[in-house]
Amino acid sequence: MNEQPRLHDLHAERRAQILNAAQVCFVRSGFHRTTMQDVAKEAGMSPGNLYRYFESKDAIVAGLARADQERIAEDFAAAASNPDFLPAFAELGRKYLIDEPRDTAVMALEIWAESTRNEVIAGVLHGIVEEVRNGMVSVLEAARGRGSIPADLDIDRAVRFLLAVSDGMMKRRAVAPNFAGESELETMLAVLGAVLRGRVPLTFEESETER
Repeated sequence: MNEQPRLHDLHAERRAQILNAAQVCFVRSGFHRTTMQDVAKEAGMSPGNLYRYFESKDAIVAGLARADQERIAEDFAAAASNPDFLPAFAELGRKYLIDEPRDTAVMALEIWAESTRNEVIAGVLHGIVEEVRNGMVSVLEAARGRGSIPADLDIDRAVRFLLAVSDGMMKRRAVAPNFAGESELETMLAVLGAVLRGRVPLTFEESETER
């Protein structure tokens, strides 16, 4: 009677094991140099058994993306309910840009690079970015509804700015040997707070003396 749920759990556990193994391989050798055989070996299974769960490396990356999207959606939903938006962003920034293993940032670079030449991976990346973007919009709209940020703030521009800065920090987390997470996050939050409270404009206007 309980056989079906148990089999479902085992299948989910096996898929998670494969995804973890794949990430180890992608970080160690890069997406292109990693083969399905490499992933199978890292996961402790035969290549034939691996193909029962994922038909290709692209499918594995899609699986990794789905797991990320679910986690991101949950985290931003919690952040949107925080009465103070800046500590909410600080918590998210610390989680994703500092507390996560460096391998997570390296994996992000692998996906970004592969997306420039692989339409499937580009679609996967687009889905992740949209999940993050939608989450940021929900946090800022909630903050605006509470009066924490100006009513006329251009949320679309603010989110584009925040995406650019967080992507830059993710890249530094992956490649910079002198990455100072806490101090760099502190600087990012100081600038972000000034932007979101309307103290720094989101458009460039030359002063009369600069013209």
